[in-house]
Amino acid sequence: MTAPVDGQSPIEVLLVEDDPGDVLMTQEAFEEHKVRNRLSVVSDGAEALAYLRREGKYADVVLPDLILLDLNLPRRDGREVLAEIKKDEKLGRIPVVVLTTSQADEDILRSYQLHANAYVTKPVDFERFIAVIRQIDEFFVSVVKLPPRG
Repeated sequence: MTAPVDGQSPIEVLLVEDDPGDVLMTQEAFEEHKVRNRLSVVSDGAEALAYLRREGKYADVVLPDLILLDLNLPRRDGREVLAEIKKDEKLGRIPVVVLTTSQADEDILRSYQLHANAYVTKPVDFERFIAVIRQIDEFFVSVVKLPPRG
């Protein structure tokens, strides 16, 4: 992590995404726009829960300050992961942004019923995708006051 330029500390971001192209675009968005936050990536729902519960190889990870969660994941669906996160007293306070290709009303409604903090549809265009990641970063780092870690 780099030292903050404007007095704001970088945050830990967990990206839960199984599409390598979307992972790469998110990483590039963080690098290209000098997003200082630390991005960790897991590729399925079961791995996300192991990470968040600090199980196995994730025993020493720092819990994220923000989770970017895809809905359509292998092993454990993103909706299941969201439900598990939000029912856990410790994990439930971590903001979760659903970042998915789905524009289905039922996915949007269900995500908010499961207490997602935001629902964002991934743009397919690279430049718009970068802009969306930047806006999420600016909002959760510059505008929102996040709960203290753990």
